[in-house]
Amino acid sequence: MDKKTVRDLDVAGKKVLVRVDFNVPLNDKGEITDDTRITASLPTIQYLLEQKAAVILMAHLGRPKGQVKPELSLAPVANHLGKLLGKKILFAPDCVGEAAQAAASKLKPGHILLLENLRFHKEEEKNDMEFAEKLASLADLYVNDGFGVSHRAHASVEGVTHFLPAAAGFLLEKEIQYVGQAVTNPLHPFVAII
Repeated sequence: MDKKTVRDLDVAGKKVLVRVDFNVPLNDKGEITDDTRITASLPTIQYLLEQKAAVILMAHLGRPKGQVKPELSLAPVANHLGKLLGKKILFAPDCVGEAAQAAASKLKPGHILLLENLRFHKEEEKNDMEFAEKLASLADLYVNDGFGVSHRAHASVEGVTHFLPAAAGFLLEKEIQYVGQAVTNPLHPFVAII
């Protein structure tokens, strides 16, 4: 792949902001009913931890349209991720502002911080550069591992790349290779549905 990946970054001792796709289905009790999207991001997260990075995860859940909706909080995702990794996941009650800055400033290598739902801020979907800069200010490097949102020009996907060195995570790398192979050297018969 001719794109920079997480392997190309020197992440040791650095804070790495990672865009993940944790937009998971929840039942009426707020419980995750399918964690496929969470488990898909584990290889990138584990690699960063093994390389002595501090990991700051950012994601959205649902469509709150720029409003804080407690039922769309990522807090249950933090709990579930902690169970999957067997470690405590720190959770910031906002993705920008004093709470996020304070939580990020205390991170040490091996720690994981999950920021609250990006879409609680309308600036996320508008790709607001001030908002993107606030997100970027939390870290030293940026990794995109949210394939499911990579087609969106949002602050957490495109905007932050103006402020931090950026690379693809393992999930994004895998999807690019898969799609690239399907286009450049497809198995026949070949059908594309768009």
